[in-house]
Amino acid sequence: MNTQMVSGRQFRNAADYEAALKDAAYIDALKKRYDLNTKEGVTSFLQDIRSGKYRFRTILGQDLKEELEELLEQKKKEAAADTGKSKKGKRSGSGISSPKKSSAKKQNTKKLEDYDADMQKSILQELKKRERIRKLVMVVCLCMAGGCFVYLGIYSYQTSRLDAYAASQRRLIGTTGIVADQTPETVVIHYDNQELVVPDVLDDYKTLYTLNKNLIGWVKIDDTYIDYPVLQTTNNEYYLDHNFDQEQDKNGSIFLDKDCSIFPRSDNLIIYGHHMRSGRMFGQLNKYSSESFYEDHKYIQFDTIYEMGTYEVMYVFRSKIYEESEIVFKYYQFTNATSEIEFNSYMREMAEMSLYDTGVTAQYGDELLTLSTCDYYTDYGRFVVVAKRIY
Repeated sequence: MNTQMVSGRQFRNAADYEAALKDAAYIDALKKRYDLNTKEGVTSFLQDIRSGKYRFRTILGQDLKEELEELLEQKKKEAAADTGKSKKGKRSGSGISSPKKSSAKKQNTKKLEDYDADMQKSILQELKKRERIRKLVMVVCLCMAGGCFVYLGIYSYQTSRLDAYAASQRRLIGTTGIVADQTPETVVIHYDNQELVVPDVLDDYKTLYTLNKNLIGWVKIDDTYIDYPVLQTTNNEYYLDHNFDQEQDKNGSIFLDKDCSIFPRSDNLIIYGHHMRSGRMFGQLNKYSSESFYEDHKYIQFDTIYEMGTYEVMYVFRSKIYEESEIVFKYYQFTNATSEIEFNSYMREMAEMSLYDTGVTAQYGDELLTLSTCDYYTDYGRFVVVAKRIY
């Protein structure tokens, strides 16, 4: 695998390498527009990046942002140190005022009564005006603070509610309190001119399956919030904003791509989930961007309703949703390989995109699992983890 370096970052394919070179040149040009020796210059540059004024094709953009944040902290510390020295210098001077200066101050101090009636009226009106402005500013600030507290309260409530909701579903695994609908002992489907007998639903998932027939499995990654039921319907939109109970919910659900099948099983099962700021759903999937996290979390548990499974992580990469007309590898279209040659081609594409080499490979006939969520490094960006079933 060819690896090329740009600004201390490794890029594993020609397209990413070329994009990184362009970003590096663009960043060098931008740095010349700002005075990075001053706190004001660094602040202005950082604000322009945060506002979206400048867009980058690769991770070098995020590196630049972090570099500027560190530089700004350094400038703030330097400014604080200079302020401290200035105050110390003032304190070291004489603390005794000149009698002449003190006398001058007293002479320059006037009372309201020293002015004529018209001037007194103008002064009082101006003071009242300033007081009204002060009170208005105070009210606005209090309203804004109240709004923030309300938002944080709602956010905290929704997060707690989601955790409790997910916990209630986990408690139903393996329960027998709800009797499943009676189904024929043997269900037969026709597939590729064959008759296939559909397996029984695992006892662990019978209660949940009774509550929602769209249930196809359960996914879990240790030390993350990812511990959820996986659903599937005839489109990839419904579970973006509906929960397990078919209620409107902005958190959505974890769901299997509509073109995948757990029986007969697709070569690759693609599972989607929102990247929530709270870390819920697939909000912590991008922990795999750290190789050290991968080292401690090499395995993903994914059960279908018919069989349990453990998968070993192979590839971790960033991608995006492309235009239909673009001729490029689109991981979200890989559900089945028509041949060994095509399967191996898919594996090479993902290996070249992977952020690091896990040493794990797959052969034609292996069962794969792909977890996908949003990634904001670019428009329509995606963060992807691919694993193969080991048992």
